Amino acid sequence: MKKVRQLLTHIPERPSKPRKEGLTMVMDKGLSLREAEDFAEVGSEYADFIKLGFGTSVITPDVDKKIKAYHKAGLIVYLGGTLFEAFIIRGLYKEYVELLKESGIKMAEISDGSYEFEHSDKLEYIRKLSKEFTVVSEVGSKKKNIIYTPEQWVEMMKSELDAGSVKVIAEARESGTVGIYNDDGSVNMDLIKTISKEIGFNNVLWEAPQKPQQAWFIQNFGANVNLGNIAPNEIIALESLRLGLRSDTFFSFLPAEMK
Repeated sequence: MKKVRQLLTHIPERPSKPRKEGLTMVMDKGLSLREAEDFAEVGSEYADFIKLGFGTSVITPDVDKKIKAYHKAGLIVYLGGTLFEAFIIRGLYKEYVELLKESGIKMAEISDGSYEFEHSDKLEYIRKLSKEFTVVSEVGSKKKNIIYTPEQWVEMMKSELDAGSVKVIAEARESGTVGIYNDDGSVNMDLIKTISKEIGFNNVLWEAPQKPQQAWFIQNFGANVNLGNIAPNEIIALESLRLGLRSDTFFSFLPAEMK
């Protein structure tokens, strides 16, 4: 099949790992060790980050072995931001840092989507953790009744990048119906265009669990847009979208004479 792929012209070029753009974050919501190993065999070339969703890492059997399996496959693992919040609300910051070190995890996600604390405190956590770990921070609430203006999104994202986050994550939840999306899963275009203009799309990891959302980002930002909250069994399907090998993006990268 490699020879077949070489025959296909006008396929977008994808950077090799470790890459700085075109990143894919996969959401592991409790895969078994065997399932994780199977995923790594198929998807390690196309995935960059594995997020052990919300607090699942605390109760998933053999999670330490699973983390090692992901690391062995060249995947970067981090724990869900909700788990960080669960530690913080209980006053267990030092214990959270110890957990990361004991698990061999080098990346940390900081969020305030469930437990709303002062943004200045969030920035301080970013500053402290970024001295020892690679930090990504999530912006946006998981609650439908909390709505930020585009200006508030931009202000929070800028300050978190300045504090030490290497990427800011645009909240959508695993449902894809909050944050940067409307209740029906459709894209909040004004918000996303404002963020991309003011922050730069390469600085943002856009959560896009639904196929129409993934297609929209690829159609509007290109094959190498950073996408997150991808289901493990959708990694090959997403890469097909990125390369124009699926109907949703089939014509996106073809020259006019072919269309």
